[in-house]
Amino acid sequence: MKKLTKAAWALGALMASSVINAAEITSARHIEFLVVDGSKVSFENWAPQQSIELDNGTHQLVMRFDGEVKRGSKEVIFTSRPYLFELEVDGRDATINIDTQLRVKTQATSYFADNPQWQAEYDNGDVMPLDAVELKGDGFGAYADMEALVADYNRANGIVIEQGQSKNLNDVLVEVDDQGQASIKGDALSQLKLWYTKASDQERKTFRRWIIDQD
Repeated sequence: MKKLTKAAWALGALMASSVINAAEITSARHIEFLVVDGSKVSFENWAPQQSIELDNGTHQLVMRFDGEVKRGSKEVIFTSRPYLFELEVDGRDATINIDTQLRVKTQATSYFADNPQWQAEYDNGDVMPLDAVELKGDGFGAYADMEALVADYNRANGIVIEQGQSKNLNDVLVEVDDQGQASIKGDALSQLKLWYTKASDQERKTFRRWIIDQD
């Protein structure tokens, strides 16, 4: 009986640990998940709200507003550009939202033209502002391939997705002293990752060929 009790306790502790080390992240009404940690998000069935489970740590989310607003007496769909931000998941369930309720099209257009405030709303009432970046594509069909658009952004900004989490290599490797002088720090592997993210496609191909020649 004692062994069974210990086994049951261990199983319960494991289940509790898995809950603590992950959280359910939900979109508010009219808020849509697009890309999470570099991968496109899709759901089998439509729902007014969407939920995903994320492990504790830093995650990169790309979301947008996509919902009905009033234009005169008619209901129309307003879709914002995609916004990218990081969310520090700490085991608490959260809802991703904007800080106001949009009712009419002119209000929605004005709101997203002037630095909209994204935020994480927790079950206990805490609200955490999120530092969001508007993603801008070029030309017709600029947002048809969201994964590619996010990959371009990450490459330009030294961001990598490792083991399902987002890491900004500039923050890890670049150190600025009191005089404003920047210096590179960190191990050689991390430095290689940073420069690889910033390289063009042709530079990456040249580098890979160079690596093969070294073997």
